[in-house]
Amino acid sequence: MPNLKNKYRAEIAPVLMKEFDLSNVMEAPRIQKVVINIGMGEAMDNAKMVDAAVGDLSIISGQKPVVTKARISIANFKLREGRSIGTKVTLRSGRMWDFLDRLINVALPRLRDFRGLPPTGFDGRGNWTLGLRDQLIFPEIDYDKIDKQRGMEITVVTSAPTDEQARRLLTLMGMPFKARVS
Repeated sequence: MPNLKNKYRAEIAPVLMKEFDLSNVMEAPRIQKVVINIGMGEAMDNAKMVDAAVGDLSIISGQKPVVTKARISIANFKLREGRSIGTKVTLRSGRMWDFLDRLINVALPRLRDFRGLPPTGFDGRGNWTLGLRDQLIFPEIDYDKIDKQRGMEITVVTSAPTDEQARRLLTLMGMPFKARVS
């Protein structure tokens, strides 16, 4: 069992139950899934970009991503319905815990001039999204084999009913948020 999952069960869940006055351990906020998404507008011109992004995402996540296609045509963006415009992967269970462990302890400390994550990425329902500018912060990616730096969005979906509970859950897991300036 991954270390982060053990830490959640042994340390984090009891703290959350005490802080938020919860009577049952099943009420404690927990992470349900992690979704990693790479959107590529330039994929319309070059189909090989999608293949490269799928390769990068499969190396980072440890499972095969799904290619996303445009649902509607938008003339101003030269977008046609059914064209490949990105790739995404949904991580649950063991792979989710492994990915979060690597993100918190290995990838984020590799960011240049890192002073903490912005606490503003919450959506009002307890989910948090982080945008990264490139895939090179993950040690699995070989610098010599990438064709282009690609940004990605990482969404952590929690069972927390409020952003406050989700922020506390992620903070206890070790997510390095910046201190809020009021």
